Amino acid sequence: MAKSLDRNITFIGGGNMAQALIGGLLARGLPTTRITVSDPVPQIQDILKQQDINVGDDNLTAIQHADVIVLAVKPQVLAQVLKPLAGQLKNQLVISIVAGAPIHLISQLLGGYARIVRVMPNTPALVQCGAHGMYAAESVNEEDRELTVKILSATGLTIWVDQEKKIDAVTALSGSGPAYFFYLMEAMIQAGKNLGLDEKTASALTLQTALGAAQMAITSEHTPAQLRRNVTSPHGTTEAAIETFDSFQVSQHIQAALAAAEKRSQSLAQELAERINTP
Repeated sequence: MAKSLDRNITFIGGGNMAQALIGGLLARGLPTTRITVSDPVPQIQDILKQQDINVGDDNLTAIQHADVIVLAVKPQVLAQVLKPLAGQLKNQLVISIVAGAPIHLISQLLGGYARIVRVMPNTPALVQCGAHGMYAAESVNEEDRELTVKILSATGLTIWVDQEKKIDAVTALSGSGPAYFFYLMEAMIQAGKNLGLDEKTASALTLQTALGAAQMAITSEHTPAQLRRNVTSPHGTTEAAIETFDSFQVSQHIQAALAAAEKRSQSLAQELAERINTP
């Protein structure tokens, strides 16, 4: 990794997702000397300094020797962070993991800068099991795309989408997706308790089952639909549960929930643009 990713990377913002990416890069062998972080929060600075990361709170200083700039700030501070950087970038690749911030808005705040990749990550990146949906501006070349993959693949799966609007679908599916599985786990644990199991046992069985099912789905040559059919014996216990799910239209409700998440992702982007462009 250290040889294949011979770049200086600056993170503007050092929160959980930035720390996840940094941890993945370090685990792949990138030297700490290649990483710089700018963040105003003393507690975050202390965490990163303990890893021998170069940390400060001056964004302009932080990007001076960067080959890649990763934007990892909250959407509400995006304008105040980026406007001072307009005209200061030196042809660095900008990778944004800022939720709800379209490329045209980032470009606008950076004075028309165009070498930008937008990424929708998810929180399992914290354990190197993330799923990253990515979209590149037209000015981003193949080398930049490969570089983006090298950086993000340190914490999980990377998938390109061919239209930026599809990032809203990625947000609904994998960005918010971990919460859906946690929701199901909560329900299964409670069901186990209702059936007489203690919480520790119900939790252990639920979480291991979730892990095993995911691993089977990833490694199997069969689709999840086929795997589900394989364990649903006629007139058996699994069939009784699946028939109950179907009677309550669980699948349809899940699809409606993701559609709602996509719609909200679209509206959040619009709200952010309006807030930034309102005098």
